[in-house]
Amino acid sequence: MTRLRFLAPLCLALATTAATAADGLIQMKSPHSARQTMDRLENIVKQKGMNVFARIDHAAGAAKVGATLRATEVLIFGNPKGGTPFMQCAQTAGIDLPLKALVWEDADGQVWLGYNDPVWIAARHQAGECPVVPNIAKALSAFSAAATAP
Repeated sequence: MTRLRFLAPLCLALATTAATAADGLIQMKSPHSARQTMDRLENIVKQKGMNVFARIDHAAGAAKVGATLRATEVLIFGNPKGGTPFMQCAQTAGIDLPLKALVWEDADGQVWLGYNDPVWIAARHQAGECPVVPNIAKALSAFSAAATAP
C-alpha cells in the first residue's frame, strides 16, 4: 500500500505530460529545437535553485573526432536537499546522482527530452520506500513539462 502511495503522484504526472517511459527512461517530445529545449531546461533548474554541474554537448565531441551526431546534450544537475536523503535511503543511488537529463534529435527531426525515472532509480537500489523519491519525480516531471511546453 505504501508503495502505491508513492507511485500515484508519478503516474498522475506522466499522464498529464504526455511522457513515455521505457526501462526507467522517461521521454517527452519537445516542439523546440534541441538547443532551445536544453536552454529552457537549464534555466528552469537554475531558477528552482538547483546546481548545474555540467552541460555536455555530445555532437560537439563527435565533431572533434571527425564524426557526426545529431544534436545530443546532457545536463547534470541536482541539489543536496534531494540527493542526500535519497542516498541516505540507499547510498548506492549516488551512482545515479546528480540527476541527468538528455535532449536529442531523432532521425526524423523530432526533439526529445529524457531522464531517468526516480522511481526506477529507487527500485534499482532497493530504496522503493524512500520518502524523497515522489518529490524528486514530481519536480523532474514539472521541469521537463515546462521545458517542452509550446
